[in-house]
Order: sequence, then structure tokens, then C-alpha cells
Amino acid sequence: MPSAFRFDGDARRTLLERLSREAYRRGQFTLASGRESEHYVNCKPVSLSGSGLALISSGILNHVDDQAVAVAGLTLGADPLVSGVAMAAALVDRSLDALIVRKQAKSHGTGAWLEGPLPQKGALITVLEDVVTTGASSLKAVHQLREAGFVVNRVITLVDREEGGTTAMAAAGLELVSLFRLSEVSSCAEELS
Repeated sequence: MPSAFRFDGDARRTLLERLSREAYRRGQFTLASGRESEHYVNCKPVSLSGSGLALISSGILNHVDDQAVAVAGLTLGADPLVSGVAMAAALVDRSLDALIVRKQAKSHGTGAWLEGPLPQKGALITVLEDVVTTGASSLKAVHQLREAGFVVNRVITLVDREEGGTTAMAAAGLELVSLFRLSEVSSCAEELS
């Protein structure tokens, strides 16, 4: 595996520190779910940087189902993740495509929910997410993929906010794999301040 895509203990710590400095804020915030929280995580400053995406992609690729033919996620947070993981896979000679799940069907043309090279029906796909709170965004992506005839067993998130996502995934027959928990990110942020 190219050295840029190795995800060892040092790479994990580097990514944790970047998320803590660049993606995490403490204060009073209203989340997409409508909930109020003193913790805010926006992974885009890290996932949309070249070096950050390289770290994220290698970390996620290690957890993608071995039999998966594609990774997919709900636009916008998952867009860089699915692209980065597909690229990281290509660099290690693994065939893995990227799919983007729209928030609503395309209003023109084919009316498609999914963008990217669609595999055959019945293919295994792993869903990616930047941050999981309740799991609603991930579950929307999973629903669209299953409706299209694909199999989804696993969701991988960069940060689990530890607010019910794991339970929601389990209820839908999904395994939630988290690279980091919010408690890790917030503790690291305190250490670095």
C-alpha cells in the first residue's frame, strides 16, 4: 500500500488531532436534526483538504466490507469520502466504485437518486458518512440503495456523536463502524488547547 494510504497508530492520531483542531467546536449549536448541542463537528475542512482526505480514505478503506463493489453516501458530507475511498482502493489495486445518493430524486432526465457507476442488482455496498448523530442521513442513503436492489450491511462514519446512531443502525440490520467517537474528539481538543 502506498505510504500516503497507510493508516497506522500515528496516522490515526494525526487525523484525530486534525479533526479536533479543524472540525470540532464547543459552544451552543443547533444540529441538522434540530437538537441543541454544545458540541459541533463539521468534517469538511479536513475531508476537503488533500492531506486530510488521504488520511480519512485510508482509515475508512480498512473497514469497507471485503466483498463490497462500491461505497456510497448521502450528498454532501459523504461526497469527498466516497471519492477518496474509491481512489485509495484503486491505488492498492482494489476495484471499488463511488456512488453519491441524492437527497431527492433528480428533477429532470432520468429522475435518478443515485449518481456513479451502478453495479449489478444484489451487489454489496458499504455506506459512508462524515458524522452520525441519530443515523437519519445514513439510513436515508441505505433506504435508497436497498430500494434500488443493492445490499447494505455496514455504515462507516468518521465521527459518531454517540447520540443513538448505533441503536438506529442496529434496528435497520446495519453495523455502524466509527473511526472516532465524539468523546475522543472533544477530549483531544481539550488536550490541544
